[in-house]
Amino acid sequence: MPTPIRGADVSMTAEIEQLGAVFRADGTPHDLFELLAAQGVNWIRLRLWVDPRDETGAPYLGGTNDLATTVALARRAKAAGHAVLLDLHYSDFWTDPKKQSTPKAWRDLQGAALEARVHDWTSDVLAALEAAGAPPDMVQVGNEITNGMLWPEGRTPRFIDAERRFDGEDPAAFDRLTGLLAAGTAAVREAGLANGAGAQVMIHLDFGGANELYRGWFDQATARGLDFDVIGLSYYPYWHGTLQDLGANLNDLAGRYGKDLVVVETAYAWTGESPAGHHQVFKPELAEAGGYPASPEGQTAFLRDLYATVDAVPGGRGLGIVYWEPAWLPVDGTTWASRAGMEYGDDVVDETGSSWANQALFDFDGNALASLRALGGG
Repeated sequence: MPTPIRGADVSMTAEIEQLGAVFRADGTPHDLFELLAAQGVNWIRLRLWVDPRDETGAPYLGGTNDLATTVALARRAKAAGHAVLLDLHYSDFWTDPKKQSTPKAWRDLQGAALEARVHDWTSDVLAALEAAGAPPDMVQVGNEITNGMLWPEGRTPRFIDAERRFDGEDPAAFDRLTGLLAAGTAAVREAGLANGAGAQVMIHLDFGGANELYRGWFDQATARGLDFDVIGLSYYPYWHGTLQDLGANLNDLAGRYGKDLVVVETAYAWTGESPAGHHQVFKPELAEAGGYPASPEGQTAFLRDLYATVDAVPGGRGLGIVYWEPAWLPVDGTTWASRAGMEYGDDVVDETGSSWANQALFDFDGNALASLRALGGG
């Protein structure tokens, strides 16, 4: 069986280090990637945006994960011994089920022309990583594409939030989306990366506990012959159902589609407190829905239970998990988005700072918590 994926998405690293973040274990400063490896983390996930800057060249923030930033982080990850999962958003900024904005420079493209741009941009990205000596081991073609990507061209039918039911009555919409995804996956297959076997292709949706959603979506994709290797799921226990819901979905997907599975985004809080000046996504009341106390012990228990759920998938199809931004410290100046970034994604809110600090695996001062070892399998 392959070595379990014990991963961390640390795409914020360059931004927060520039702002003064320091990571410590037992009081001693460490390079983040080396520290994660020492704790048992063996995969690094890195997001990539096309052009995360406004018309004046000012960064959208949230890590400003352009190609140069991602290449530099990938080289650090490889140097520390990690495998790399490249998360292609096909957008200039954040994507998820409520926003999938087409890159500014691609907005006049449709149909075959947009598919060609997806293919060529993906190829160029992979060539740049290969040239830097940091080829990815797995590539996500799209990020949380439950409702499609590259809107409006690749937008698919909406899901009904209350029941997470699939509305698949617009086959033309899925035809367009599959064409875009196929262009990206073809570029990955053609890349001939230095790791010999080539990078695996992941397709990633949100709401990991919603089996009807996943069946509906992947029935459409597989009926159209979409080429991929791995199903990625987001699973946050305070939003996405119980671990039993997740486990039932994973088990069904493994048998139904014969694909490997990774919980590619997850997190839980080590405290219900908020650092001064930083709005937090996790509020104390979410602990009731999540089922674990907001403490390092609660994080540890959640991670161990999540690993057990993934490990129980039949046939060894459950490959592991990736923790989302476990090192996003609340340093002054970091934020998920500039005003221009919010406007680009049509997601304007009065929330700033590190919104994830109380779900990190470090305390607010950058000291590694005991729960970090649980992510590494300890």
